[in-house]
Amino acid sequence: MVKKWRIRTNESKSTHITFTLRRDGSPAVSLNAKIIPQETAVKYLGIHLDRRLTWQPHIHNKRKQLGLMLQLMNWIIGRKSKLSLTNELLIHKFILKPIWMHGIPLWGAASQSNIEILQRLQNKILRMVTNAPRYIPNHVLHTDLQIPTTSEEITRLSSSYKAKIEVHPNKLTSNLFGNHDQGRLRRYSLHDLSTRFNYLKSVKY
Repeated sequence: MVKKWRIRTNESKSTHITFTLRRDGSPAVSLNAKIIPQETAVKYLGIHLDRRLTWQPHIHNKRKQLGLMLQLMNWIIGRKSKLSLTNELLIHKFILKPIWMHGIPLWGAASQSNIEILQRLQNKILRMVTNAPRYIPNHVLHTDLQIPTTSEEITRLSSSYKAKIEVHPNKLTSNLFGNHDQGRLRRYSLHDLSTRFNYLKSVKY
């Protein structure tokens, strides 16, 4: 099939992953008579996919990446920074926030415990830029600064993503929302994500 479509492939850079809940592996896959190595997690277009689609490796990777960036920028947005609050929030919005928001309509289907990993870090950042004392609740910071929570961002971007897919000219794409049955590998379906905030809005960070 590869030769028929005249596609050049690099077997050494290819990885085989099977999305399943089963513990046993799947049969080996070969490409150009070479066995493709099988992994439990792969990275594709900046998104880490694990075989059970828990999104835990992706979220932990983004947590680590965001933490390293936060250390580098501590001198400019930390509690001792002399930068104005407006400029610190701009740094958060345009430099730090895009790190974890990439692919959010997909990994937004992760469990609440995994999503809270990123939410806790966002709480930490907002406390740094505002130098807020401990007795101020996190949800008050989000409200006063008009910064959406992680769950709110999931709802907003998933709704936008859903609206684009439903009007896509390719019928295979537009029919993705035709079946709302819950899949074993998905805690939430694409259909659920756009309205998920109805449940999560009661959670106070």
